[in-house]
Amino acid sequence: MPATNNASRYGWVARSLHWLTALLILSAILLGLYGEDLPFDTSETLAIKAQIYSWHKTIGVAAFFVAVLRILWALSQPRPAPLHPERRLETAVAEGVHWMLYAAMVLMPLSGWVHHAAVDGFAPILWPLGQSLPFVPKSEVVAQVAGALHGVFSKLLILAVILHVAGALKHALIDRDGTLARMVTGRAVGSGAAAHPRAPAIAALAVFALAGLAVLGLAGRAPEAAPAAAPVAAATGGNWQVESGSLTFVVRQMGADVQGSLPDWRAEIRFDDSVTAGPQGHVRVEIDTTTLALGSVTDQAKGAEFFDTATHKTALFEADILPDGAAHVAQGSLTLRGSAQPVSLPFTLNITGDTAQMQGETTLDRRAFGMGASYGDESSVGFPVVVKVELTARRK
Repeated sequence: MPATNNASRYGWVARSLHWLTALLILSAILLGLYGEDLPFDTSETLAIKAQIYSWHKTIGVAAFFVAVLRILWALSQPRPAPLHPERRLETAVAEGVHWMLYAAMVLMPLSGWVHHAAVDGFAPILWPLGQSLPFVPKSEVVAQVAGALHGVFSKLLILAVILHVAGALKHALIDRDGTLARMVTGRAVGSGAAAHPRAPAIAALAVFALAGLAVLGLAGRAPEAAPAAAPVAAATGGNWQVESGSLTFVVRQMGADVQGSLPDWRAEIRFDDSVTAGPQGHVRVEIDTTTLALGSVTDQAKGAEFFDTATHKTALFEADILPDGAAHVAQGSLTLRGSAQPVSLPFTLNITGDTAQMQGETTLDRRAFGMGASYGDESSVGFPVVVKVELTARRK
């Protein structure tokens, strides 16, 4: 069987790429629809959901590359002419549907891949490469737009597949011609090579362009999220004013590190750098847990199983500041989810004039605060949580 096409039949390369693309695309669609409705209320159900989505993403990325190869091959080859060229409207519609398929087979998996790269979360792609993409930043905004485009493009792909299958069945069951046989068996039917008309291609691509612009327009009109509140000292007490800073954490989920943040917190700091022995001061930090962000699993992290932000909207860290050799340590307790646990936070401190810069890191065990009680297997959600704090403060 020849590899290339001619005026009356498709070669084995075109037919192989056609059916491989169909298999990958349909598998990715079915896995995505199935995984969307799966629960994730226990470690077992989370592991199943993550595995389904990992396969969905991996197959989707593979489908992207196969689709690109298929399109390039199709454009480089002669194409057997339609068996009913006199049916101009039907031929134009069929050509437009083909171009819709081409566009969707590229844009749908690509937008999903961008969403995956833009946000941390569970369900990694099942090979070492592809977890991130060049020029795609870790950004909630990018992830939301890419996710919306992925949803719209998936609907257009499903529509194009339905129309394509309906057309193939019409040729096989009503017209009873050899159109479908060309792609199934490679049989030579008819004569004359068809051109690649521009009008159907432009019309199909215009549909996707309009859909994409509609999504971007809605994203642009959506109310902007309120900027994360800058950490500032409490209104009373303390002799240092926090000017900027960050409170982040890293937890391992399904074998991948996921970074989270708690952007809204207030710190009351009393510190005397002239003290050389014993406590040098005290710190009290109130953290708004409702502002938690944890990649694609933010809602899950806010749920009753973990931070339970509906019931426990605030976490509290209180500690004495003690010298620790050349560094310092904040020794005290963290109250989270209503559970108070001892916490030691080592940190470095650099004071220049009236400005202090602090960096600290500690590791907590989520189980100590009753988090993820049903997630007893570390392969789903890790036990240790690495907490990092950075801030710049000015002496009052």
